[in-house]
Amino acid sequence: MEVSTKSDLEKALNLCKGAFLSAAGFSMIINFLMVVPSIYMLQVYDRVVPTGNQSTLLMLTLIMIVLFITLGALEWVRSQILVRASTRLETLLNERLFHIAFKQSLYSGGQRASSQALDDLTGLRQFMTGNGLFAFFDVPWMPVYIALMFVFHPWYGWAAVFTAIVLAIIAVVTEKTTGKILAEANNLAISGRGQLNRNLKNAEVIESMGMLGNIRKRWFNGALKVLELQAVASSRAGLLTSLSKIIRLSSQSLILGLGAYLVILHEITPGLMIAGSILLGRALAPIDLMIATWKGFISARSQYQRLNEMLKQNPVDQEKMTLPDPQGRLQAEAAVVVPPGAKLPAIKGISLSIEKGDAVGVLGSSGAGKSTFARALLGIWPTTDGTIRLDGAEIFTWNRQQLGNFIGYLPQDIELFDGTISENIARFGAVDPEKVVEAAKMADVHELILRLPEGYDTFIGANGGNLSGGQRQRVGLARALYGNPILVVLDEPNSNLDEQGEKALENAIQKLKERKSTVIIITHRHNVLAKVDKLLILQDGALAVYGPRDQVIAHLQKQNAQPAPRQPQTSAASTVPVAHPV
Repeated sequence: MEVSTKSDLEKALNLCKGAFLSAAGFSMIINFLMVVPSIYMLQVYDRVVPTGNQSTLLMLTLIMIVLFITLGALEWVRSQILVRASTRLETLLNERLFHIAFKQSLYSGGQRASSQALDDLTGLRQFMTGNGLFAFFDVPWMPVYIALMFVFHPWYGWAAVFTAIVLAIIAVVTEKTTGKILAEANNLAISGRGQLNRNLKNAEVIESMGMLGNIRKRWFNGALKVLELQAVASSRAGLLTSLSKIIRLSSQSLILGLGAYLVILHEITPGLMIAGSILLGRALAPIDLMIATWKGFISARSQYQRLNEMLKQNPVDQEKMTLPDPQGRLQAEAAVVVPPGAKLPAIKGISLSIEKGDAVGVLGSSGAGKSTFARALLGIWPTTDGTIRLDGAEIFTWNRQQLGNFIGYLPQDIELFDGTISENIARFGAVDPEKVVEAAKMADVHELILRLPEGYDTFIGANGGNLSGGQRQRVGLARALYGNPILVVLDEPNSNLDEQGEKALENAIQKLKERKSTVIIITHRHNVLAKVDKLLILQDGALAVYGPRDQVIAHLQKQNAQPAPRQPQTSAASTVPVAHPV
């Protein structure tokens, strides 16, 4: 059985094929009706004017009006068909592209966080509903008009062929002289917007240390390059557009002169002279429109290529079988983790076992790999070698929607989202008031929330609104505790807490232990370690010591009391662990 190699974009366009065929069918009728002005003019000059028959003029005029109304209705229907097709295209791909954008941000540590894919989809949809696409539907009918010109007179036909060839050459030249420049400008503009968005997220730092001028200058240099490229492309495209317009208008006037000459020679009638000029204008209009909208076409083509490449590089995740509810037992088997964007591993071959209900404190100096270890345990960052398992199953084989309900995570950087406090605590699912209040009380933030103007319905932004750093951290802790998770990972949970917050954190950890939840606590402040059962010490990404808390502390105290060895140890891992990792 042959496996389809089409991307999701190509499949989505194929699903919209019926709409495009319908639009092409309407375009055929529309282009036939576009001949009406020429026929009307022919009949008026050759039949009405010589005879002076007013009844014929009235009937011809009424027929023309009815046909024009039909033409307008058909053009409206065609535009509606393309609007619906473009809407369906975005509906089919929106979720996939959102998922890809999320994954790119996740696996790049936020360095590739961008909505560019969704912006490209919107731009492609807008092009599909614009005049530029109509030109592509109308161009195939240009030979019909030219054939009709030959019917009028061979000289008319050859004049139309010559003009069409000249305009086609201009269209090709427009592509060759502007295509690469505009593509480069678009890529630089995308990069510049990403850089600007990242800078705006650090507005407080920029303002406080007077960095705005330097940051703006750095951004403006890129923006200036984009402007230069776009100016060059627009200048060339403008020149060629003007040239095509001059040629089209000149050809219509010249063909009138040619028609007058043929009338003098009695080879055509005066009606054909006027009708030929109108028909030529209609035949050349699609090419002229294509040249005028070429910039939009190039942009849409680049958007299509980027989307197509992205969808091919990011195939649909295979649906994963739902596993039994996790219990909280973790195992690391020679796990090696390289952070996104890095070249060297931050976690180096760690092997250990954390049993259900264990409360483990993770210690280590800055850069020892503690936060990377936490992300690897949660399956946020993949292992490049070895595995990390939850209840025997590799963490990446779990269905994330299912697993998320059993996980609580409080990162170093507290990330709250636009919404109410209750929505943030409930993780933007269906808000269960009892569970929300229970989690808030467990994090000792219930009373604080009640003192806010609208209580749990207080709207907060991504930065936490008017909440202080400690309050944001406690709301984040309540979110991590929502729904009684079986695995809770707290990364520096007390970095912004005062004495009261520290007490609340200790109480929350005690309650988690009573519920037999597995708790991983990464901290530099040792007050909270009184509540843990085991200690895990990382040194330069490797496991130095792991075992029961009291034994690890005794081991470290004994080690510190020993005089420094005369010869340096071969590695930090040579220290004898209190409890060997399993």
